[in-house]
Order: sequence, then C-alpha cells, then structure tokens
Amino acid sequence: MRAIQIVELSGPESALQLSDIPEPVGEGVVIDVRAAGVSFPEVLQTRGAYQLKPELPFVPGSEVGGIVRSAPEGAGVKPGDRVAGFCMLGGFAEVTLAQPHFTFKLPDRLDFAQGAALVLNYHTAYFSLVTRGRLHEGETVLVHGAAGGVGTASLQVAKGLGARTIAVVSSDAKEQVARDAGADEVVRSDGPWKDEVKALGGADIVLDPVGGDRFTDSLRSLNTNGRLVVVGFTGGSIPEVKVNRLLLNNLDVVGAGWGAYIGTRPEVIGQIAEALDVLIEDGHVTPLVGARLPLERAAEALALIDGRTATGKVVLEP
Repeated sequence: MRAIQIVELSGPESALQLSDIPEPVGEGVVIDVRAAGVSFPEVLQTRGAYQLKPELPFVPGSEVGGIVRSAPEGAGVKPGDRVAGFCMLGGFAEVTLAQPHFTFKLPDRLDFAQGAALVLNYHTAYFSLVTRGRLHEGETVLVHGAAGGVGTASLQVAKGLGARTIAVVSSDAKEQVARDAGADEVVRSDGPWKDEVKALGGADIVLDPVGGDRFTDSLRSLNTNGRLVVVGFTGGSIPEVKVNRLLLNNLDVVGAGWGAYIGTRPEVIGQIAEALDVLIEDGHVTPLVGARLPLERAAEALALIDGRTATGKVVLEP
C-alpha cells in the first residue's frame, strides 16, 4: 500500500516520505482509508517533539474516515460499514488498523473527510467543555484558535449544548469560518480582545488550545467562578499563572488531556460518542473541512497546520 512515513526528525518540510509498504496486520478493525485527518501532533512528531515517539520510520496519522474491510467478532462495526476511526498511528496510508472501541459508524449525513475530523477534534471538544469544563446551558464560552479543527468543533459543540459563544481569530477569512461554525460574537487576537470580551459580558469558560502570551488576558476575561480549560500549546510557549488571580475571582485553571484521561477511563469514549451522535442527529455537529490534499502532498498539509493558516479540518485523501 501507499503510505506517508516520517523517516527523519527534521520538520514537516523534509521529514516525510511517500513509500510503498506492507499493509498493517494485527488485532482490530481493518479500514480502507478514504480520508485521513491532519493535526498538530503530526507536526510535532516530524520534529520528535511529541510525547509519542515511535521508532523511525513510522506512518503518522491518528484519525481516519473509511470503509471497514474486516472486523473482529463482537465489534460494533462490520465489513462494508462507513466509519470514523481513531488509529493513534498509521492513518496516512491507504489501509489502517483501529481498535473496535475507537471505531464508530459514520452517520449518513457526514462524508469521509468529516469522519476524519470527528474523533480527535470533537471528542476533545466535548471532553474539554463538559467533562473538564463543567459547561452548563446558558453560559458563555470563549474559544481561542476558533477557526481551526478543535476550535470549530468546540464552537459547534458549545452551541449544541445551549451556550453562547465568542470566537478569537486573526483574520477576516478565519472570522467567516468561526461564524460558519456558530460563533455568536467574534473578536480579533491582534486587537483589544480581552476588553471587548468583558464588554460583551465576559466568559464563563475559556477554551485555550493556543497558550502563549494571551493566557493572562484569558484569565482576565473570565467571570467570577469561571474556568480556563487548557487544551494545548499551538502557540509554541507554555504560559505560567500567578495564582493570586485565581484566588481573587474564584477561578479554575483546568487541564484537558483527552488521551491521558481515556487511557484510564475507557468507558468515557463510548459516552462521548453517544452524546456526539445526538448532536450530529440534531444538526449541531457538522465538521468543517478546509484543505483536502492527496497523500503525496502531506508536507503541504502539515505546513498549513504549522503556519497556523489552516481553517477547519485539513485532510489527506489517499
């Protein structure tokens, strides 16, 4: 099969190689890949900067949309089913392998590229907002990086759960993407966004996959009893917090490490999947797909993520 491998740790421009390798073997659901999601962890993997460090060479890619070729007895899917799968590694290929509990039937209203956007981004969004952020209907959610994969997912999930949403973006194009994803209000990251958010009534939850120097202003934009949910650090730097800010306004800073959490609580995977199925059926969750590129243009796909110019979900289509 054709697959993209990381063959050296030199960054997305030169670390990737299109190869012809054997199809994967092992226990699990074998999936013929129609679309593979591209995310920030793959960028980090090309530099050896991600916590998961497989031996070189390896096939990156953690999430796919495709068709089941075979499935073990007792799996919730069968050959021929359209599915969204989380494979952890091996997604940038024509065939991949996922475990049954990480393979979900793809609703008819979603295409394969949307399926490749469903697991990592939307499970992360729901986990961050509900499991960790304790979101309640009627609250206001502020989303950083709101035009990206996790950002658009978070806006849709928050809206579907009855929240008011404020998006933080950096351009006109990204503002339109955020509004398409359901943002009620949009502010610019290069402007006085913290003051604008306070003028809009403040936020009860801030969802932050960016980190960096905007962290302190995120705390300042929170209402009393607000929660700042840390999802990642795509901005590059890891911020620090002066805890007196937390004390004065009774604020929480909450980590949302979806992968680590479900590793010890696998039942949460099914619970979130069921909740998302309801949001999909009700029309609240419709993954926004941005660039669709062929497998051989994987370096270009990673560059979109690395340069923070991507909107929606970037996918590779073998």
